Amino acid sequence: MRGLCRPHAGFDRGAAVVARHGGGQRWINVAEVIFYEHPVPLNRADHKQLRLKGLSHVKFAMNAHSVPLTGAEFGLASRDLMIVFAGTDAANAGPIALLGLRQNENLYVDAQGTWAPNSYIPAFVRRYPFVLGEKPEGQEGGDFTVFLDDKFEGFSTDEGQRLFNEDGTDTELLTNAVRFLGEFQQNIEATRVFMQRLVKHDLLEPRNVQLRKGEDESGQGITLNGLFMVNEEKLRALDEKVTHELMRDGVLGWVYAHLLSLANIDRLAQRLSVREQADAAAATSTN
Repeated sequence: MRGLCRPHAGFDRGAAVVARHGGGQRWINVAEVIFYEHPVPLNRADHKQLRLKGLSHVKFAMNAHSVPLTGAEFGLASRDLMIVFAGTDAANAGPIALLGLRQNENLYVDAQGTWAPNSYIPAFVRRYPFVLGEKPEGQEGGDFTVFLDDKFEGFSTDEGQRLFNEDGTDTELLTNAVRFLGEFQQNIEATRVFMQRLVKHDLLEPRNVQLRKGEDESGQGITLNGLFMVNEEKLRALDEKVTHELMRDGVLGWVYAHLLSLANIDRLAQRLSVREQADAAAATSTN
């Protein structure tokens, strides 16, 4: 996907994780995870016979320990996911949903590729196998074009719903997919403006999240570094005019959704514990 389409609004930013095992350290990159094996521009001629069949799993997201999130999603996502900001510094940070605490592990997706029932699925995941990407140089039209991952197992020429009608026009399925991509791109732009306002008012502060198992200092621990969160004291200290502007534009709710979501770190830790117990039981049964 690199070189074909590139996320915006800080969506290529990441954090770092230090996993401590018995006093040792292991750095893990928590960054945007690219799901697309072979993205190609959607073409009416090349893909006229292409069909898309619905799959009951999201195995492509099993290794995503974080994904970018737009501000418009904060309200729904905050019920289930931990929302933080990740980047090399506050000026380059972008919002992410933290999905795991170990490298290449999404704790919201089980071994069968099923997303945890009744848990929010980020739009970044739901848009797959389509994505808006920057057009190759020399192509006419707007700045973006629709790409698809032609390695996605749900694509076929004889099963599923067609992308194009016999006359070459978009089917309802493709129309809805493109509309979703357009809305997602608009939300990315709104999120970019949101991030600029957080930086302008100096509301972001670097924070570490530390989890340790057991009472022994030498026990396994996980530290999430490179993360940013909103400083509540600075938020409360904003003058009335700025607060009113944030409220009027609907982004003050995004800030509080982020703050409320931080309690979901306990859910992540619980999911990790359950996963580790299941892994241990499976290892015992095979011995």
